[in-house]
Amino acid sequence: MHTLLTFANWLQNTGWALRIGGSSWAYPPVQALHFTGLSLWIGTTAVIDLQVMGVGRNGRAPNQLSKGLIIWNWIGLAIAVTGGFMLFSISAATFIINAAFQVKLGILIPLGLILHIFIQMKAREWNDGRETKTIARLAGGLELLLWFCVATAAVSIPYFE
Repeated sequence: MHTLLTFANWLQNTGWALRIGGSSWAYPPVQALHFTGLSLWIGTTAVIDLQVMGVGRNGRAPNQLSKGLIIWNWIGLAIAVTGGFMLFSISAATFIINAAFQVKLGILIPLGLILHIFIQMKAREWNDGRETKTIARLAGGLELLLWFCVATAAVSIPYFE
């Protein structure tokens, strides 16, 4: 933990972190960047998960939909991570010891990413056009639940200071 705190203290004292945190005009665009990435990531993920679960099937198979959205999905994650890292850097030492932040970044996000990749890999197999497989419904529902838990942990961060 000492190494993480040392890194966090260094990070929050970098010039760009101090400029973002100390500026009344820089913080809102960084936050908007993070939320834009989250919207792309969660939006495309939810569409794919709902399709895998058999909700709203409109003739397109889950793997076709996933193939069409995958680039936007991962671009959204990259934008969200970039904005999130910039927000984290402003007060890294405070975030690193926050229980809600630790649960979000240490448990929920890794589980969500693992399940997300699993679903993307399995969507081809779940593309038989007949009825939706139980495992597909469970995986899609679980991923949606995990990302809801990530959002809940994120909004809980101020209450764990």
